Amino acid sequence: MDIAAQLRSLLGEANVLTGEAMAPHLVDWRGRYRGAARCVARPATSAEVAAVVRACVAAAVPVVPQGGNTGLCGGATPDASGKAVIVCLARLNRIRAIDPANNTITAEAGCVLANVQAAAAALARLFPLSLAAEGSAQLGGALSTNAGGVQVLRYGNTRELTLGLEVVLPSGEIWNGLRGLRKDNTGYDLKQLFIGAEGTLGLITAATMKLYPLPTAVATAWVSFASPRAAIDLLGALQTAFGPLLTACELVSEVSLGLVLQHIPNAARPLAASPWYVLIELSSGGDDAELRERLEGFLGTALEQSQCDDAVVARSEAQARQLWSLRENISEAQKIEGISIKHDVSLPISHIPAFLDQAGAALAVRWPGLRVVAFGHVGDGNLHYNLSMPAEGDNSALVAAQPQVNEVVHDLVHAHQGSISAEHGLGQLKREEILRYKSSLEMEMMRAVKRAFDPLGLMNPGKVL
Repeated sequence: MDIAAQLRSLLGEANVLTGEAMAPHLVDWRGRYRGAARCVARPATSAEVAAVVRACVAAAVPVVPQGGNTGLCGGATPDASGKAVIVCLARLNRIRAIDPANNTITAEAGCVLANVQAAAAALARLFPLSLAAEGSAQLGGALSTNAGGVQVLRYGNTRELTLGLEVVLPSGEIWNGLRGLRKDNTGYDLKQLFIGAEGTLGLITAATMKLYPLPTAVATAWVSFASPRAAIDLLGALQTAFGPLLTACELVSEVSLGLVLQHIPNAARPLAASPWYVLIELSSGGDDAELRERLEGFLGTALEQSQCDDAVVARSEAQARQLWSLRENISEAQKIEGISIKHDVSLPISHIPAFLDQAGAALAVRWPGLRVVAFGHVGDGNLHYNLSMPAEGDNSALVAAQPQVNEVVHDLVHAHQGSISAEHGLGQLKREEILRYKSSLEMEMMRAVKRAFDPLGLMNPGKVL
């Protein structure tokens, strides 16, 4: 009996896909990576996931876990050999428990992030993991890449929001670590090994995540600047004035905004054109009008003191959504515009202006006319630094030079004590690139962890390592 037939006996005919039915699972969101697979298995419970893993391991068949398939580094796409089984976790989509008094929610890996947010909100709680792809991205994928999003500044990334995990190990055993404890000093914190591991050590099937009181007041503003340095200076002033009320601070370049205005219907410019913008959000348990008034007062003083060039504060929830749509649709606008070289980098916040100046100058020398689409979470130092040429013919030549482009960008990131992956992971895209920047000792430590958990090398092979 081949592996597809074995899995049908475990999951039923309808939940093992072959042939053309596999097509959406064989390509990544950007269309950059395409692979092949024996079949796509769609288990509905942790026990079924464990049974699938045991069957695959017994047959020496690689396992590629897949969630909402919104990743940007090819981490959920199989290779071209056609040897692997894709384990789609979308049917593990139940909210198992919500504990408002403990401020925790236990949800399965296939839960779409927006649904987790809605379940928490129904009990006046906030699940703060918020991404542009939250309507299709799933919890398991966010955990496996240690996703960040727009509220890391206040609430931390996925790792900091996670209290416990349930994981199917490469042996097919289920480790139940679903503990809703904020203090548990009883040895190694094993869950941390699986967060950010991109499915290379096991398959996350459920998680217990932190919740927070649902804010009752939100104030949102769009502010323009002449330079990133001015934006970072204002970030410091915001943190001093508002402390933990500052939920998000997003940097957007005029080039990035221009793509949104060009490609996204109903997008409108909030202020006169300027080289740089910041999208600010404050939130609290108080009153909307009062919080908005505080933000308006702060920005009025900033304008008087020439700390920014112009500003607009949203007067309604609808206006706030319009401002956020300008930031959240940048990736979609880039996808419509065409292929680009994407970088997801992290820098000390103080180094961002120098990096932007130096990277732009170095790239312009070698690739004249290069278009830099820079935006990101300036509050936590995460920049999305994406490059393309305005003319499609020139763009194809640029993409062909991606290794050289990456070297320029990533060498500068490394020189500024940064990281070449802030929140997207390594996947296939940066698996070799990371060898330039991590020491041989650090890489061997990672390989030793991989060998300990997955001695046969069957869990998402070719990713991360």
